[in-house]
Amino acid sequence: MTRRIMTNHQGKRWISLLLTCWLFALPLSAQSDSIRIEQWLADAPKGATSADLNLFFARKMLGLPYVAHTLEVNKDERLVVNTRELDCTTLVETTVALTLCARQGQNRFAHFKKQLQQLRYRGGKTGDYTTRIHYFTDWIVDNSNKGLIIELQSPNPPFKGRQHIHLGYMTSHPNSYDALKRHPEFIPVIRRQELALNGKTFRYIPKSEVRNTKVLRQTVSDGDIIAITSRKKGLDIAHLGFAVWHHDGLHLLNASQLHKKVVEEPMTLERYLSQHPTHTGIRILRLKH
Repeated sequence: MTRRIMTNHQGKRWISLLLTCWLFALPLSAQSDSIRIEQWLADAPKGATSADLNLFFARKMLGLPYVAHTLEVNKDERLVVNTRELDCTTLVETTVALTLCARQGQNRFAHFKKQLQQLRYRGGKTGDYTTRIHYFTDWIVDNSNKGLIIELQSPNPPFKGRQHIHLGYMTSHPNSYDALKRHPEFIPVIRRQELALNGKTFRYIPKSEVRNTKVLRQTVSDGDIIAITSRKKGLDIAHLGFAVWHHDGLHLLNASQLHKKVVEEPMTLERYLSQHPTHTGIRILRLKH
């Protein structure tokens, strides 16, 4: 990473943060995360829209390594902040939490953690593993109810598809989740959460409609959250990222398992979807203004 030349004001704030970290004996990872978050918030353009802020912050993370299961680092559930390595969900949550902070004029690490907790946990409150939102449809519903996001489901076209939710992957594969292996008593709680969503229907854009057309350009905006729908049994969403329009069509800014890092995908989303048979299309989310 290129070293930036800081103003005197920025330098003083940097030193203050280092002293704070030292005084409270924070781990090195927490120190780097807090410094990085506050620097990004200080750099955020004033008066920018939520969409512009989403792309501004997401692009700050370009090149960071893709690492799965970054939230599964503690035996007991607690808020995890990791800006050094990301998966597709933590990229989206980190970006949106930063955008919410910037939009409200909040510039401290404590503000960011509060926004991140609000997004990641049911009702914004941290409890045990079951209070963390695991399925992205649940994330959409919960954060819509909090008034933070809206899900676009019109016009038709391009929203021609209907996704019928039938979740069950986690409770069908409990040995794939360390927390469920350690706490089998959580399994019926997760099952109740799955059943609460099953039967719900959401409109989505089938991948046959994800083309470089006027109607898609009028519907999907830069900075929208894209959730790729899946036909895999028991799942709803396969992957996440942010919409970015290029001259050749819609692209995905995402934490890519293929590229092993955060990238603005060089291939169009149309082509990307065509290479994944279990991907059926996209759902579109937008932060409320």
